Amino acid sequence: MTPLHSGGSVPGVVEADDDGTYVVKFTGSAQGHKALVAEIIVGELARALGLRFPELVLVHFDPAIAAGEPHQEVRELHSASAGVNLGMDYLPGARDFTPQIARTFPVDPLEAGRIVWLDALTVNVDRTVHSSNLMVWPTLGTAPARLWLIDHGAALVFHHRWDTTAPGRRYDFRHHALGHYGPDVRAADAELAPRVTEELLRGIVAEVPDVWLAEDAGFATPDDVRDAYVGYLLERVRLSPQWLPTDFPSSEELAAEEAARTARTQAGRPDWLKRVPDLHGKPAAEQDWSVHLG
Repeated sequence: MTPLHSGGSVPGVVEADDDGTYVVKFTGSAQGHKALVAEIIVGELARALGLRFPELVLVHFDPAIAAGEPHQEVRELHSASAGVNLGMDYLPGARDFTPQIARTFPVDPLEAGRIVWLDALTVNVDRTVHSSNLMVWPTLGTAPARLWLIDHGAALVFHHRWDTTAPGRRYDFRHHALGHYGPDVRAADAELAPRVTEELLRGIVAEVPDVWLAEDAGFATPDDVRDAYVGYLLERVRLSPQWLPTDFPSSEELAAEEAARTARTQAGRPDWLKRVPDLHGKPAAEQDWSVHLG
């Protein structure tokens, strides 16, 4: 296995005994079981609705496999992850859907609308222009490159506070990674909402291991938690007119917002820092320090 020393979950690329290669997210990560529950529910819902998302599998992991890992933090993660973990089919050669790629990559408004609709339904606010959680694949050969969805561990934010989050709540998706494509969210709603049925959702939540649901406070059994997911998402679908995101800024508006943010950041720097040149001798006043300093 090869650890990926990036991201909050510190996943690893694992060759499994079924001859498949998977990006594995471990139960011992700081994000906890709820992130893995969200990965399964949103990922399988995406696949059921015809969106491109890599196949998910449950991976039985023996920490002894990674005993030679030199990084202590990763070793501790593996030691805490014995048993069932979550694997996502590895897409060899896939590239991140960066803002640079987004400037020229073709995405039609309906496809963009479907992805935005799924994110709005599942309250996935972690697919932004700066962190798209989208991949472009394949990147080799003659087959056309397509968008693939990944990383939904931050979705379903309502399951962190079941009793305080209304199913009809509207969230801010103005800075969605696909917002500048003019997503046709209304057409997506008309197409996809009728397909999110109780039968479909019950089949999806049945895929979540009991052990990942058993710790959810306020529920007596894992099946009670499954019922809560099904009920919440069905009600949210019914209330879609209340939360459909439609106010997406144009590329020009996004660029203007970014320029204004950079100017504010630069204005807040002390004078001595503005005069520090970069490695190419370019004055700091002419640099975008938001890139270097966050």
